[in-house]
Amino acid sequence: MSSVVTEEHVQYCFNVLIAHLKKERFPNPTFPNDEYFAPLHLHEGLRKYALISALKDHRFAPIQLKEIVSLTCGVSLLTNFEEADDYLDWEVGKHGIWIEFKQLNGQTETATYLPEVMKEQQWTKEEAIESLLLKGDFKGKITNEYCLNSIVLTRYQSQKLEMPYKGII
Repeated sequence: MSSVVTEEHVQYCFNVLIAHLKKERFPNPTFPNDEYFAPLHLHEGLRKYALISALKDHRFAPIQLKEIVSLTCGVSLLTNFEEADDYLDWEVGKHGIWIEFKQLNGQTETATYLPEVMKEQQWTKEEAIESLLLKGDFKGKITNEYCLNSIVLTRYQSQKLEMPYKGII
């Protein structure tokens, strides 16, 4: 599996968004279609998350075509997935974390933070886990007995590249 983020990955995300907004066919990438998490192949993952982040993040208005020339896009490729021994078996600044947990009704939920999030927020491991549970819409009271000890945590590392749009729309 290639593990280096390239400008081609970032440009592909821009091109996917442009094609979607213009109602055109998605571009065909020329980089390898490696398998990543859960398992998600690179082409599908970049296409899916480029559109989700640009159009469906409820914190922001959806991106419009005219805005693309002023945007910067960042791509993080997630690598080195390892199931942790428990919910604290990871390092702030080194690992991203993906958790799986059960709601009070038994439904399984998941949530993730990239490695840089905990460092930027200056969170302890415990604060990061509580925030991640809230991000994943956990409905109950966060306790050791019910919640924290039942978390299945996968840690991973990430390589990231950010760059501005370089093309013409």
